[in-house]
Amino acid sequence: MHLRINGFVFAVLTVLVAILGAWSGEADLQRLWLLPLALLLLGLAYEGMTVTRARANVAIDASAQGILGRPMSLQLLFRHALGRDVELQVAPAAPEAVEIDNEIRMLKVPAGEAAAIELGATPRRLGQHQWPSMQVRVGGPLGLAWWSRRFDANYSFKVMPELLRDSAGRISAVGGGMRAHFNQGAGAEILQLREYREGDPQNAIDWKATARRGRLISRDYTEDQHLDIVIAIDAGRTSALRAGDLDRLGHYINLAARFAEHAVAQDDRVGVMLFADQPLATLAPGRGIGSVLRIRQMLAAATPKLAESNPLNAALRIRTLVRHRSLIVMLTDVDDATVAGQLASAARLLLPKHLPLIAGISSPEAEAMRDAPAHSWLDPYRALAAQEYLSRLERNVRALRALGAPALVTRPEHMERAVFDAYAEFRNRRRV
Repeated sequence: MHLRINGFVFAVLTVLVAILGAWSGEADLQRLWLLPLALLLLGLAYEGMTVTRARANVAIDASAQGILGRPMSLQLLFRHALGRDVELQVAPAAPEAVEIDNEIRMLKVPAGEAAAIELGATPRRLGQHQWPSMQVRVGGPLGLAWWSRRFDANYSFKVMPELLRDSAGRISAVGGGMRAHFNQGAGAEILQLREYREGDPQNAIDWKATARRGRLISRDYTEDQHLDIVIAIDAGRTSALRAGDLDRLGHYINLAARFAEHAVAQDDRVGVMLFADQPLATLAPGRGIGSVLRIRQMLAAATPKLAESNPLNAALRIRTLVRHRSLIVMLTDVDDATVAGQLASAARLLLPKHLPLIAGISSPEAEAMRDAPAHSWLDPYRALAAQEYLSRLERNVRALRALGAPALVTRPEHMERAVFDAYAEFRNRRRV
């Protein structure tokens, strides 16, 4: 209970009357302060009973499913059982993994109707989330006090990975659906001969034309491709680190869900693996909408594990999962010194049978720290530390590329475009 203006007035009046009575020296006046005190106590008792009879409550009107990292709208509906208006002070609450505006709201709930508060929420973690009870103060009818109550919302919702179809404009890769490409490699029909380009596979070279012209000549074919793809997602300790709006695992999951949906639209077979120190969950490559739904269900249950990641163990499992040449998209932490050595070993294990694409996230905070002007004596040291971190990232990427494994590190908001562009290039140049 917290006194309001009227309650403070009676409390101050009681004190003043008591002081005046003590100064007067008269016995009757010395007991006069009991009158305002009695009125205050009676008023508080009446308000307490009225607030109890009000049976004020809240219900949340919102979707039963949210999308990771995407803002959603909720409506908090407050009702009561009295025949008069009721004032409320509402402190909105949310699950730990959901961001909301926690500003306290004032609300007047009319008799027999619901009063609504529009609330924006952004889920930051996957899974099922139960909405917690929220702290509410109910104003008494006499304006004497606010009465604290906890309202249970009885609302839960499930957070799922991102969808591809809702933001197709963000993708700079090949369009959806089956279509013919100008490919390099063995095929049913030769389209044309052209100059050799670095990265062309050996079986795309036309040796007779090469001998005639004295330089390497490659063939182009017309043929639909049907690739096998495995998306390996790092769910180890560092995946819980924040990177922009989401943690790293959140970015990996959203990218994997959208990439799987896009690749299946190209009639490719897509599988998924979650790993930390050991493989955690595996889904063999499949084709069609059923495969996409299974992948999304598996990704929706992913959570970071308190264990150091070991990409080498993931690579060993991948070799048993796919028997012929496949594209392995590994979303992992490239800046960890311990993981970097294991990544190189994993790349050697997968090459040359498979084509591993290793993608990681750089730190926007480190880039901002490196480029920020110095305002104190510590700032140059912070900038040097950030520069060393970013340089280590570049060295790790160059080392992976030197092994023959395509690797990239980008800011979180650019990672999807970089991976989709690399996938489009692999298809167009028939690297897989």
